[in-house]
Amino acid sequence: MEKAPCQRNCCLDQDDICLGCGRSLTEITGWHQADSAQKQQILELARQRLAAKKRPSEFVIPVQASRGKPS
Repeated sequence: MEKAPCQRNCCLDQDDICLGCGRSLTEITGWHQADSAQKQQILELARQRLAAKKRPSEFVIPVQASRGKPS
């Protein structure tokens, strides 16, 4: 039996994805009913979600603080 990937850092984002383990709320609540293959799929999707959150977005444009008087 696979161990749940819970990090005891449960906090859901706006998409109901846990910021600690990367699982969706549905995946978290259904973990104990999932079979081994389903758990492996959940773990892989969770890893992908966490990796995507850690990588910088390609669409973020850095904003410099203005110094002095506005132009």
